[in-house]
Amino acid sequence: MANTFSGSELSTLPTNKIKRLYRLPSRFYGYQLLVLIVLAVAFTWLSRDETLDRWIAGFWYDAATHGFPLQKNALLDLLNHRLAKDIAIALGAVALCYGAYVRNARLVTAALLMGLGALVVGLLKSISHHSCPWDLVEYGGRAVSYPLFSSAPAESGPGRCFPGGHASSGFMVMGLFFAFWRERPRLAWSFVALGVVAGLAMGFGQVVRGAHFFSHNLWAGWWVWFSQVAAYGLVSSWFAKE
Repeated sequence: MANTFSGSELSTLPTNKIKRLYRLPSRFYGYQLLVLIVLAVAFTWLSRDETLDRWIAGFWYDAATHGFPLQKNALLDLLNHRLAKDIAIALGAVALCYGAYVRNARLVTAALLMGLGALVVGLLKSISHHSCPWDLVEYGGRAVSYPLFSSAPAESGPGRCFPGGHASSGFMVMGLFFAFWRERPRLAWSFVALGVVAGLAMGFGQVVRGAHFFSHNLWAGWWVWFSQVAAYGLVSSWFAKE
């Protein structure tokens, strides 16, 4: 005898649900805009004359040898510059592949936002005239430093050191926030916290090597989060279901 199902029984059958994008409330973007403006003002003030940056870099600079002793430290290079970055990239790749496999548009979008954050910082870094500390005259190099929004001097050196590209590999983890905000908001904000901690830790590893000033990493985090929030707002307004 053929099996038959009533309407109520059919409603209980398992279905293959596709997790589509959702729109974040307008107040979320309002809060984020306010926070980003406040942080931009604070970071501009901190990097206005590089006093804080030079004070922090001074702890890791050896005037006797005119260099940063940890610049070529093999263990630091392995753990922070290579392994930590590889783990962050692998996390994004796994999120992208798994999200595509289970047809979770939220997770796929979040993984793409991770890559976008790092890409934006990389592009800004590639056109920057600010040189790394180890290239500056004050730290044994030949390049001349200058304040953040000042005109670049002719002797600005090789440049390509602002914002902190390596730190963006940690900050990009914040993009996973957008995959979980609606169903698991605590987990979503945990990824933001993890991204901030990872970005600052990876960035500080570059500070002690003389590869970046501290403010370079703060701005890297700012640009990563700004690009992720802005991109998600645009994408979700176009594709998301209410």
